[in-house]
Amino acid sequence: MKEFKDKVAVITGAGSGIGLAIARRCVQERMKVVLADVEQDALTGAEKELTALGGTVLPVLTDVSSADQVEALARKTINTFGGVHLLCNNAGVAADGTIWECSVADWDWVIGVNLWGVLNGIRTFVPIMLSQDTEGHVVNTASTAGILPYHPGASYHVTKHAVVALSENLYRSLGERGAKIKTSVLCPGFVKTRILSSLRNRPAELRVKSSPIPLSTEAEEAAWAYLEKNQFKVLSTSQVADMVFTAIREGKFYILTHPEFNEVVRKRMEAIIQGQNPEIKPLSFKRDQAHTQQ
Repeated sequence: MKEFKDKVAVITGAGSGIGLAIARRCVQERMKVVLADVEQDALTGAEKELTALGGTVLPVLTDVSSADQVEALARKTINTFGGVHLLCNNAGVAADGTIWECSVADWDWVIGVNLWGVLNGIRTFVPIMLSQDTEGHVVNTASTAGILPYHPGASYHVTKHAVVALSENLYRSLGERGAKIKTSVLCPGFVKTRILSSLRNRPAELRVKSSPIPLSTEAEEAAWAYLEKNQFKVLSTSQVADMVFTAIREGKFYILTHPEFNEVVRKRMEAIIQGQNPEIKPLSFKRDQAHTQQ
């Protein structure tokens, strides 16, 4: 997919972070943009910003874990713009804890958004895109956690691996049918988003007494500053959005934002092939390792 003018993009998690940055790029490319998010204030702010930039946008309050709401999103998209050409299943949340320490509510929330959100988007929009018989692209946001051997948030780790597998399956399934729709899976590393405070959008019915409170804006900024101070590369959301559009134009499947992670990925794959047990030691992703990945 190389032509974007007047095409229609649907982006979930579009109120902030990577989703909003992709939406900005869509406006720059003169696309019509459907903004889906569960956070009303963020959605309203995104609509105002993009409209001021000259964009044609449709905001739709959407909980992607609900198949009914995603279907309603599709109906509004088609009724307003008549089609969809770029689908970005980007909405995501995070919770910490081991497998047994995470409550059932933790698992329900993270699986609902991170995995079912992507599934609902694919199952709802891909048939529409196929029926159009035009060029299109699906971008599913996973994480480097989806290709790494470990992440301290078990539910996050599990769902992001699932999104990578889901995307690989989608790529193959569409390819076998000769579809004009391509697929990419975005695996961002450290990107300055609001993922650290995603608890702010956790539904009341999926909260438990042990649920932590969302991080304040100041705490979020302190966390990103700590990473940068300790030589971790933290990207802006606009840098990631540029990578996404490059991948769409080039038909590239894997979008890996941090090459310094590649060595850990390689070691994981080699250990699997050689039948070795996973290592139990801290993972290292600092900038000074990047030169080994050329």
